Amino acid sequence: MTSLYKELIRRIRSELKDLDLVVSRAMRSWEQVKRATEDQDAFIDSVALNLHSFYSGLERLFELIARHIDGSVPTGESWHRDLLRRMANDLANVRPAVVCQDTADSLDEFRRFRHLVRNVYTTNLLPDKMNGFMSALPKLWPTIQTELYAFADFLEELDRTVG
Repeated sequence: MTSLYKELIRRIRSELKDLDLVVSRAMRSWEQVKRATEDQDAFIDSVALNLHSFYSGLERLFELIARHIDGSVPTGESWHRDLLRRMANDLANVRPAVVCQDTADSLDEFRRFRHLVRNVYTTNLLPDKMNGFMSALPKLWPTIQTELYAFADFLEELDRTVG
């Protein structure tokens, strides 16, 4: 197996394990948000931080795929959005879509939330605004895992045919 494919496959599988922990932490903290009367803000902050980490981890993987498989990472002011959009597209004679369009559409909301977390005071993070993310996450996360593990399998098969 070429070292490029081997390293990328390893990173995808490793990041997915780390992201699973991040998702679990977000879900546990969200349960505390729903129950807490005191210190609810601390649990909200925890959820926000973990959602930020969730999308950032996925974006790191998308960047690696774009750089090493596609040959370039989008640039410019909207590169984050463009990168996500690219991951939902087949690139002829290069690779299949990494995630399906529905997944990319859902992830775009998380991308925007990550931007919000980076640019507002935590006092502006309200449970009502986070409810949609936390309701979507239990269904979205297994879908993302399936799609990224399938992409890692594609890379293994590609390496077998190339190598």
